[in-house]
Amino acid sequence: MANHRKKNPTLKSLSRRQWMRVAAVVAAVGMLAGAGVVSRNFYQQSNHHAAVTEFSATDSNALGVSRGGARGDLNGDTSYVTVKINGKSRTVLGDGFTDVKSVLEAGDIVLDPDDTVSPSLDTKVTESTVITIERAGATLETSDSDIAFNTVKKETEALPKGQEKVQQEGKVGTMETTSLVTRAGGKIVSSNVFASYVKEAPTDKIVLVGTGSTSSSSSSSSSSSSSLGTTVPASEMQTWAHDWLIENGYSEADFTAAVYIINHESGWNPHATNASSGAYGLPQALPGSKMASAGADWADNYQTQFKWFVSYCNGRYGGITGAYTYWQTHHSY
Repeated sequence: MANHRKKNPTLKSLSRRQWMRVAAVVAAVGMLAGAGVVSRNFYQQSNHHAAVTEFSATDSNALGVSRGGARGDLNGDTSYVTVKINGKSRTVLGDGFTDVKSVLEAGDIVLDPDDTVSPSLDTKVTESTVITIERAGATLETSDSDIAFNTVKKETEALPKGQEKVQQEGKVGTMETTSLVTRAGGKIVSSNVFASYVKEAPTDKIVLVGTGSTSSSSSSSSSSSSSLGTTVPASEMQTWAHDWLIENGYSEADFTAAVYIINHESGWNPHATNASSGAYGLPQALPGSKMASAGADWADNYQTQFKWFVSYCNGRYGGITGAYTYWQTHHSY
Protein backbone atom coordinates (compact mmCIF):
# COMPACT_ATOMS: atom_id res chain seq x y z
CA MET A 1 0.00 0.00 0.00
CA ALA A 2 1.36 3.32 -1.02
CA ASN A 3 2.24 5.82 1.64
CA HIS A 4 0.93 9.29 0.58
CA ARG A 5 2.05 11.09 3.83
CA LYS A 6 4.38 14.09 3.07
CA LYS A 7 7.90 13.53 4.15
CA ASN A 8 9.22 16.26 6.48
CA PRO A 9 12.91 16.96 5.73
CA THR A 10 15.27 17.13 8.64
CA LEU A 11 18.28 19.42 9.03
CA LYS A 12 20.52 16.51 8.24
CA SER A 13 18.74 15.83 4.96
CA LEU A 14 19.28 19.40 3.56
CA SER A 15 21.59 19.65 0.59
CA ARG A 16 24.48 22.15 0.34
CA ARG A 17 22.44 24.23 -2.13
CA GLN A 18 19.48 24.27 0.27
CA TRP A 19 21.78 25.33 3.09
CA MET A 20 22.98 28.28 0.96
CA ARG A 21 19.39 29.35 0.31
CA VAL A 22 18.65 29.24 4.03
CA ALA A 23 21.74 31.34 4.72
CA ALA A 24 20.65 33.91 2.13
CA VAL A 25 17.19 34.16 3.68
CA VAL A 26 18.66 34.57 7.17
CA ALA A 27 20.99 37.30 5.88
CA ALA A 28 18.12 39.17 4.23
CA VAL A 29 15.99 38.93 7.38
CA GLY A 30 18.96 40.19 9.38
CA MET A 31 19.30 43.26 7.17
CA LEU A 32 15.62 44.09 7.44
CA ALA A 33 15.66 43.58 11.20
CA GLY A 34 18.72 45.77 11.52
CA ALA A 35 17.21 48.47 9.37
CA GLY A 36 14.09 48.34 11.50
CA VAL A 37 15.94 49.41 14.62
CA VAL A 38 17.30 52.53 12.99
CA SER A 39 15.60 55.53 14.50
CA ARG A 40 13.33 57.55 12.23
CA ASN A 41 15.48 60.56 13.18
CA PHE A 42 18.03 58.93 10.97
CA TYR A 43 16.17 59.84 7.82
CA GLN A 44 15.68 63.19 6.15
CA GLN A 45 12.80 63.58 3.72
CA SER A 46 14.30 65.14 0.62
CA ASN A 47 11.25 67.29 -0.04
CA HIS A 48 12.02 69.19 3.18
CA HIS A 49 15.41 70.32 1.83
CA ALA A 50 16.87 70.53 5.31
CA ALA A 51 20.20 69.28 6.58
CA VAL A 52 20.40 65.97 8.41
CA THR A 53 21.97 66.90 11.69
CA GLU A 54 20.98 64.22 14.18
CA PHE A 55 21.15 60.46 14.00
CA SER A 56 20.29 57.52 16.24
CA ALA A 57 21.94 54.66 14.41
CA THR A 58 22.74 51.11 15.31
CA ASP A 59 26.38 50.39 14.54
CA SER A 60 26.70 48.64 11.18
CA ASN A 61 28.56 45.74 12.81
CA ALA A 62 25.39 44.87 14.71
CA LEU A 63 23.21 44.55 11.61
CA GLY A 64 24.20 40.93 11.03
CA VAL A 65 24.75 41.46 7.30
CA SER A 66 26.84 38.73 5.70
CA ARG A 67 29.74 39.77 3.46
CA GLY A 68 30.49 36.15 2.58
CA GLY A 69 29.28 33.59 0.04
CA ALA A 70 25.58 34.30 0.55
CA ARG A 71 26.08 37.57 -1.39
CA GLY A 72 26.12 35.57 -4.61
CA ASP A 73 22.36 35.11 -4.52
CA LEU A 74 21.95 38.95 -4.66
CA ASN A 75 23.65 39.14 -8.06
CA GLY A 76 26.71 40.91 -6.67
CA ASP A 77 25.06 44.39 -6.70
CA THR A 78 25.95 46.88 -3.96
CA SER A 79 22.81 46.96 -1.82
CA TYR A 80 24.00 48.69 1.34
CA VAL A 81 26.68 51.26 2.21
CA THR A 82 27.81 52.65 5.55
CA VAL A 83 27.57 56.42 6.01
CA LYS A 84 29.18 58.22 8.93
CA ILE A 85 27.97 61.71 9.75
CA ASN A 86 29.97 63.60 12.35
CA GLY A 87 31.27 60.26 13.60
CA LYS A 88 27.87 58.55 13.86
CA SER A 89 27.20 55.57 11.59
CA ARG A 90 24.15 54.49 9.61
CA THR A 91 23.60 51.93 6.87
CA VAL A 92 21.78 53.03 3.73
CA LEU A 93 19.86 50.18 2.07
CA GLY A 94 19.09 50.26 -1.61
CA ASP A 95 19.34 48.45 -4.92
CA GLY A 96 22.34 48.64 -7.22
CA PHE A 97 24.20 51.69 -5.85
CA THR A 98 26.72 53.09 -8.32
CA ASP A 99 28.40 56.09 -6.69
CA VAL A 100 28.41 58.18 -3.49
CA LYS A 101 25.73 60.49 -4.86
CA SER A 102 23.33 57.58 -5.45
CA VAL A 103 23.78 56.42 -1.85
CA LEU A 104 23.02 59.87 -0.43
CA GLU A 105 19.96 60.21 -2.64
CA ALA A 106 18.67 56.80 -1.54
CA GLY A 107 19.20 57.76 2.09
CA ASP A 108 17.55 61.18 1.61
CA ILE A 109 20.74 62.79 2.93
CA VAL A 110 20.90 66.44 1.88
CA LEU A 111 24.27 68.18 1.94
CA ASP A 112 24.56 71.77 3.05
CA PRO A 113 26.96 74.05 1.14
CA ASP A 114 29.60 74.02 3.88
CA ASP A 115 29.47 70.26 4.55
CA THR A 116 32.36 68.05 3.45
CA VAL A 117 31.95 64.55 2.04
CA SER A 118 34.58 61.88 1.45
CA PRO A 119 35.03 60.22 -0.96
CA SER A 120 33.73 62.56 -3.66
CA LEU A 121 30.18 62.31 -4.96
CA ASP A 122 31.19 60.60 -8.21
CA THR A 123 33.30 57.91 -6.53
CA LYS A 124 32.16 54.34 -7.22
CA VAL A 125 30.98 52.44 -4.15
CA THR A 126 31.02 48.86 -2.91
CA GLU A 127 29.78 47.36 0.32
CA SER A 128 33.17 48.05 1.85
CA THR A 129 32.87 51.77 1.13
CA VAL A 130 32.43 54.07 4.12
CA ILE A 131 31.13 57.52 3.25
CA THR A 132 32.16 60.19 5.75
CA ILE A 133 30.26 63.46 6.07
CA GLU A 134 31.24 66.32 8.35
CA ARG A 135 28.39 68.69 9.03
CA ALA A 136 29.39 72.33 9.24
CA GLY A 137 28.37 73.96 12.49
CA ALA A 138 28.76 77.51 13.75
CA THR A 139 29.86 78.17 17.32
CA LEU A 140 30.78 81.28 19.27
CA GLU A 141 34.46 81.20 20.15
CA THR A 142 36.36 83.69 22.30
CA SER A 143 40.04 84.50 22.01
CA ASP A 144 42.42 87.07 23.46
CA SER A 145 45.05 89.08 21.62
CA ASP A 146 47.66 91.58 22.76
CA ILE A 147 47.37 95.34 22.48
CA ALA A 148 50.83 96.87 22.20
CA PHE A 149 51.80 99.46 24.76
CA ASN A 150 53.37 102.79 23.84
CA THR A 151 56.48 104.50 25.10
CA VAL A 152 55.82 108.05 26.21
CA LYS A 153 58.74 110.42 26.78
CA LYS A 154 58.22 113.29 29.17
CA GLU A 155 60.64 116.11 29.85
CA THR A 156 61.57 116.95 33.44
CA GLU A 157 63.95 119.37 35.08
CA ALA A 158 64.38 116.88 37.89
CA LEU A 159 67.01 115.07 35.83
CA PRO A 160 70.19 116.42 34.22
CA LYS A 161 69.84 117.34 30.58
CA GLY A 162 69.94 114.29 28.34
CA GLN A 163 69.58 111.76 31.14
CA GLU A 164 66.66 109.33 30.95
CA LYS A 165 64.86 107.41 33.62
CA VAL A 166 62.00 104.92 33.39
CA GLN A 167 59.19 106.17 35.54
CA GLN A 168 56.73 103.44 34.65
CA GLU A 169 57.18 100.12 32.89
CA GLY A 170 54.88 99.31 30.02
CA LYS A 171 52.42 96.45 29.92
CA VAL A 172 50.52 95.01 26.96
CA GLY A 173 46.76 95.17 27.04
CA THR A 174 44.23 92.51 26.08
CA MET A 175 41.65 92.57 23.34
CA GLU A 176 38.89 89.98 23.72
CA THR A 177 37.25 88.90 20.48
CA THR A 178 34.19 86.69 20.13
CA SER A 179 33.68 85.26 16.66
CA LEU A 180 31.03 83.12 15.01
CA VAL A 181 33.17 80.27 13.65
CA THR A 182 31.96 77.67 11.18
CA ARG A 183 34.00 74.48 10.88
CA ALA A 184 33.77 71.48 8.59
CA GLY A 185 36.04 68.49 8.89
CA GLY A 186 38.11 70.23 11.54
CA LYS A 187 38.84 73.17 9.22
CA ILE A 188 37.53 76.71 9.63
CA VAL A 189 35.14 77.52 6.79
CA SER A 190 34.31 81.04 7.95
CA SER A 191 34.86 83.30 10.93
CA ASN A 192 32.84 86.44 11.55
CA VAL A 193 33.55 88.78 14.44
CA PHE A 194 30.56 89.01 16.74
CA ALA A 195 32.13 91.31 19.32
CA SER A 196 35.58 92.71 20.08
CA TYR A 197 36.44 94.96 22.99
CA VAL A 198 39.31 96.12 25.17
CA LYS A 199 39.37 93.70 28.06
CA GLU A 200 42.39 95.41 29.60
CA ALA A 201 43.94 98.60 28.24
CA PRO A 202 47.72 98.69 27.80
CA THR A 203 49.88 100.60 30.26
CA ASP A 204 52.24 103.13 28.73
CA LYS A 205 55.93 102.91 29.38
CA ILE A 206 56.87 106.36 30.66
CA VAL A 207 60.43 107.54 30.22
CA LEU A 208 61.54 110.78 31.85
CA VAL A 209 63.97 112.85 29.82
CA GLY A 210 66.10 115.30 31.80
CA THR A 211 66.26 118.98 30.91
CA GLY A 212 67.89 120.19 34.16
CA SER A 213 71.32 121.77 34.50
CA THR A 214 72.58 119.71 37.48
CA SER A 215 72.50 116.07 38.59
CA SER A 216 71.95 116.88 42.24
CA SER A 217 68.20 117.25 42.08
CA SER A 218 66.33 114.67 44.10
CA SER A 219 62.90 116.17 43.58
CA SER A 220 60.03 113.99 42.50
CA SER A 221 59.52 113.38 38.83
CA SER A 222 55.92 114.42 39.28
CA SER A 223 56.83 117.81 37.84
CA SER A 224 56.35 116.18 34.42
CA SER A 225 52.89 114.89 35.16
CA SER A 226 51.17 117.93 33.71
CA SER A 227 52.73 117.26 30.32
CA LEU A 228 51.25 114.66 28.01
CA GLY A 229 54.69 114.08 26.56
CA THR A 230 55.76 112.66 23.21
CA THR A 231 54.47 109.22 22.25
CA VAL A 232 56.43 106.83 20.07
CA PRO A 233 54.10 105.14 17.52
CA ALA A 234 53.76 101.40 18.19
CA SER A 235 52.37 100.35 14.82
CA GLU A 236 52.08 101.33 11.19
CA MET A 237 48.59 102.55 11.90
CA GLN A 238 49.80 104.83 14.67
CA THR A 239 52.69 106.07 12.52
CA TRP A 240 50.22 107.17 9.87
CA ALA A 241 48.00 108.86 12.49
CA HIS A 242 51.00 110.68 13.98
CA ASP A 243 52.25 111.95 10.63
CA TRP A 244 48.76 112.99 9.53
CA LEU A 245 48.22 115.00 12.71
CA ILE A 246 51.57 116.78 12.53
CA GLU A 247 51.09 117.56 8.82
CA ASN A 248 47.71 119.10 9.64
CA GLY A 249 48.95 121.41 12.39
CA TYR A 250 48.35 119.25 15.46
CA SER A 251 50.90 118.72 18.23
CA GLU A 252 52.73 115.79 19.79
CA ALA A 253 50.44 116.22 22.80
CA ASP A 254 47.43 115.76 20.51
CA PHE A 255 48.88 112.50 19.24
CA THR A 256 49.60 111.28 22.77
CA ALA A 257 46.02 112.10 23.78
CA ALA A 258 44.66 110.33 20.70
CA VAL A 259 46.72 107.20 21.34
CA TYR A 260 45.57 107.05 24.94
CA ILE A 261 41.86 107.34 24.06
CA ILE A 262 41.94 104.87 21.21
CA ASN A 263 44.04 102.38 23.21
CA HIS A 264 41.26 102.33 25.78
CA GLU A 265 38.33 102.43 23.35
CA SER A 266 39.32 99.93 20.67
CA GLY A 267 42.96 98.92 21.07
CA TRP A 268 43.51 100.32 17.56
CA ASN A 269 41.31 97.63 16.05
CA PRO A 270 39.31 99.19 13.19
CA HIS A 271 36.76 96.39 13.45
CA ALA A 272 36.28 96.57 17.21
CA THR A 273 32.59 95.98 17.87
CA ASN A 274 30.42 96.44 20.94
CA ALA A 275 27.68 93.86 20.40
CA SER A 276 25.31 95.39 22.95
CA SER A 277 25.54 99.07 22.01
CA GLY A 278 26.59 98.93 18.37
CA ALA A 279 29.69 101.12 18.88
CA TYR A 280 32.26 100.44 16.20
CA GLY A 281 35.77 101.11 14.95
CA LEU A 282 38.82 102.90 16.35
CA PRO A 283 36.79 105.67 18.05
CA GLN A 284 33.86 103.37 18.94
CA ALA A 285 31.46 105.64 17.10
CA LEU A 286 27.85 105.03 18.11
CA PRO A 287 26.46 104.00 15.76
CA GLY A 288 29.39 103.20 13.52
CA SER A 289 27.58 104.56 10.49
CA LYS A 290 28.18 108.07 11.83
CA MET A 291 31.68 107.78 10.40
CA ALA A 292 30.23 107.77 6.88
CA SER A 293 30.51 111.57 7.08
CA ALA A 294 34.28 111.09 6.80
CA GLY A 295 34.13 108.54 3.96
CA ALA A 296 32.09 105.75 2.44
CA ASP A 297 34.77 103.23 3.45
CA TRP A 298 34.31 103.94 7.14
CA ALA A 299 33.65 100.27 8.04
CA ASP A 300 37.16 99.10 7.09
CA ASN A 301 39.45 102.08 6.58
CA TYR A 302 41.26 103.08 9.77
CA GLN A 303 42.32 106.39 8.20
CA THR A 304 38.71 107.39 7.58
CA GLN A 305 37.84 106.36 11.13
CA PHE A 306 40.71 108.36 12.63
CA LYS A 307 39.79 111.49 10.68
CA TRP A 308 36.23 111.20 11.96
CA PHE A 309 37.58 110.78 15.50
CA VAL A 310 39.59 114.00 15.26
CA SER A 311 36.60 115.89 13.86
CA TYR A 312 34.39 114.57 16.66
CA CYS A 313 36.88 115.61 19.36
CA ASN A 314 37.19 119.09 17.84
CA GLY A 315 33.44 119.55 17.61
CA ARG A 316 32.51 118.30 21.08
CA TYR A 317 35.55 119.03 23.25
CA GLY A 318 37.38 121.75 21.38
CA GLY A 319 40.26 119.41 20.52
CA ILE A 320 41.81 116.03 21.13
CA THR A 321 43.44 117.04 24.42
CA GLY A 322 40.05 118.31 25.60
CA ALA A 323 38.57 114.89 24.90
CA TYR A 324 41.50 113.33 26.77
CA THR A 325 40.83 115.49 29.84
CA TYR A 326 37.17 114.50 29.78
CA TRP A 327 38.08 110.80 29.40
CA GLN A 328 40.34 110.94 32.49
CA THR A 329 37.34 111.89 34.61
CA HIS A 330 34.50 109.98 32.97
CA HIS A 331 36.30 107.03 31.32
CA SER A 332 34.42 107.79 28.14
CA TYR A 333 34.15 110.67 25.75
